[in-house]
Amino acid sequence: MAKERDKFSSLERMRREIDDLFDDVWSRAGFPRGQRTGFRPRVDVYYCGDPPLAIVKADLAGVDPRDVNLEVRGRTLILSGERKARETEGRVYQQVEVEHGHFVREISLGADVEADKARASYEDGVLRVELPLVQPKPKSRRVPVSPPAQRSRGGREGGHR
Repeated sequence: MAKERDKFSSLERMRREIDDLFDDVWSRAGFPRGQRTGFRPRVDVYYCGDPPLAIVKADLAGVDPRDVNLEVRGRTLILSGERKARETEGRVYQQVEVEHGHFVREISLGADVEADKARASYEDGVLRVELPLVQPKPKSRRVPVSPPAQRSRGGREGGHR
């Protein structure tokens, strides 16, 4: 399992490096760096529990929870909001790496969820969303057998003699 996680962290690191490369290309072309679409919060998605839940954790340090919106559309959790710009008055920044601005993340879930039972909490800069999974309906069903209908007088069932 650790090797599997290492593969994904390597892919995520490579994605960030490619994003940085394109940021450099755009800034050399005269477009301001970091003006793409704000920032892209990092998320973890996992499944656990009984009854089973999909858990989404998003790194939203510095984001006011009142500036966060959540919406569930089918198997997609849409996380949006804004990290407000830092204060600049009276400050001269040497280095700025904490991104700010509007963000939207569409997180694909691997199962159907009960959107009306979703819960979210925010603590220490981490948003945690719990989405109960839809429980599959049983594939089989017992069919009751009714007792035979009463026969009418003098008649035989089927009409044969």
